Amino acid sequence: MRGGSAARMVPLAAEAAKDSPGKMSSMDKSSTATTSSDPHPLFRAVWYGANCLLILAILAATYSCVWEYSTRRYLNGFSDAIVPESSSAQEKIEAILNWMSHGPARQDEVLPTSSPDRDPTDTLNYASLLQVCGSATNAFVNLADSAGLPARRLLLLDSRRMTRHVVAEVAVDGRWIVVDPAFRAIFRGASGELLTREELRNPAVFAAATSRVHGYDPTYTFDVTAHVRISRLRFAGIPIRHFLDRFVPGWEDSVTVSLMLERESLAAMVITLLLVAFLALVRIGLRWYGERRLGVRPVRIRQQFRRALHAFVDTAG
Repeated sequence: MRGGSAARMVPLAAEAAKDSPGKMSSMDKSSTATTSSDPHPLFRAVWYGANCLLILAILAATYSCVWEYSTRRYLNGFSDAIVPESSSAQEKIEAILNWMSHGPARQDEVLPTSSPDRDPTDTLNYASLLQVCGSATNAFVNLADSAGLPARRLLLLDSRRMTRHVVAEVAVDGRWIVVDPAFRAIFRGASGELLTREELRNPAVFAAATSRVHGYDPTYTFDVTAHVRISRLRFAGIPIRHFLDRFVPGWEDSVTVSLMLERESLAAMVITLLLVAFLALVRIGLRWYGERRLGVRPVRIRQQFRRALHAFVDTAG
């Protein structure tokens, strides 16, 4: 009896399938749609968004690296033409200041206010910018760096920590001596020794040093100085300074930080490379979360490239 009933069930099931082909096909479609639907659309959107941002960051980093390379080559050409390679550090400083004072004819037109004054390709070529303390120091610091001299800018502040004047510091024989590119001067003591900002805080030393600089404003004192003024960032400045002071001690005195502030191409390169590293870590974290927690395995870039290559070869064939 069991064998007969089982035999009768097989043709009955086949007949039922033949009688309702539409119903079976609709069931198959619904099950296929359920299987193929993405159970994690938000994760997919974040994943693809992170990948797009990473690609854009890589393109921006590539552009900024080329920009910095071209700027560095431009500055090296300038430095080779101005500064004798075998000269001492003091002679190199004097050569740069002499070129700033008596160099070849430069463009005299005034740049529009929207034009940046932290691009050495501008500050080295416009006479009007070489008369301003900020852009003159920019030109000097970039040329000094290309000549192999560690140099950084120094801000002279008033009692409200507002910038009065901008000068440069150059490392000579283990001391950071002060150079004023706007006045084309190296500060010296009564016996001709090179002075540091600590020594220039002495009123008598300051008066003797500045008396040799024609037209120097006596209010440009060294009582309050800074290399970086983060207070311009307003509310974000204080927490950023506390964070850097805690985790990167001595960051404000860094020559690299000063050079980033004086060369836009270098700042752009560093920022975009850090952005690429950050987005790469975000992508790694998203992949780990998707595979371990959601059971989603995103297709790797190598696999996508291999599939695209096979599709291209098959189409061409």
